[in-house]
Amino acid sequence: MEIYKSHLIHQTKTLREALAQLNLVENAKELILFVVNDINQVLGTITDGDIRRAILSDVDLTSEVTQAMNKNFKSLTQGNFSIETIDEFKSKNISFIPILNQNKELLNLIDLKKKKTLLPVDAVLMAGGRGSRLAPLTDNTPKPLLKIGDKPVIEYNIDRLINFGVENIYISINYLGNQIKDYFGDGSSKGIKIHYIEEDKPLGTFGALTLVDEFVHKEIIVMNSDLLTTLDYEQFYRTYNSDNADMQIAAIPYEVKIPYAVLETENNIIHDFKEKPTKVFYSNAGIYILKKALLQKIPANEFYNATDFMKMIIGEKKKVTSYSVLDYWLDIGSPEDFERAQIDIKKLKL
Repeated sequence: MEIYKSHLIHQTKTLREALAQLNLVENAKELILFVVNDINQVLGTITDGDIRRAILSDVDLTSEVTQAMNKNFKSLTQGNFSIETIDEFKSKNISFIPILNQNKELLNLIDLKKKKTLLPVDAVLMAGGRGSRLAPLTDNTPKPLLKIGDKPVIEYNIDRLINFGVENIYISINYLGNQIKDYFGDGSSKGIKIHYIEEDKPLGTFGALTLVDEFVHKEIIVMNSDLLTTLDYEQFYRTYNSDNADMQIAAIPYEVKIPYAVLETENNIIHDFKEKPTKVFYSNAGIYILKKALLQKIPANEFYNATDFMKMIIGEKKKVTSYSVLDYWLDIGSPEDFERAQIDIKKLKL
């Protein structure tokens, strides 16, 4: 949050000091300060307009900013907001939003002009695999840290999630996991929080989720860290939300063109035929969004894949939907995929 320090002012500062600070704010279109107390609680906001109105009401410039601040400011409570709230802020051209905890303490300042949105989700990136098919590249480097272009593949995924307002990210690590921890640290350099799920043994795609004590939000995006994709996470979330799904799976469409006429028969009787039809199949893209409450169904400390989880909740008649990925997507699982990614990244806006 260091980047927004210029937008914070202590409650004991004067209106004159507030004017001077507003004059130093880098973005002239965001001439607003957030008034905080000693324990970092946001008490209100103050703008040059508030100060002018205070002066017209005979408030002296040596008075504390609390004499002119707006106490009815807009804010979000961490883990307790919706995408509809963000839409409302955007419609009113409110761009700077303080994120508070339950005690009204400031956790972060979000600039919606620098993000596509603010999704109310946590994210888990699976980064514990050995990546043996990419040896010898992965002999001394974990697969997620292999560079595509000028940065590791996992960093593209983290940066894209950040661009959609995901602020709480968990990384599941095992093989050479300390290298990933050393590279990203606690996430503060990117203005987010990164937590590490350390596996003592391989737990599969979803088994590692049982090692997390508590997630912040009610929904979680879980994905493989070795994907290269331009997936629109906002549309991914909105579709899941509007469908009222328990879980949604990103799916890659594959077209299979059959070069012959296909006979449609029943009991050896031909009732129709199609000339050189194209069949479309959907493959798991390794990106999921689901309700946090469902995680209690996963057996603790056991190897448990996403497919195991999907079969279980489908069997329980939960609503599991698919989302067709029409954006760029590549699973970097082989040397050929790795080389293709090096070429594609030059054209992708990531």
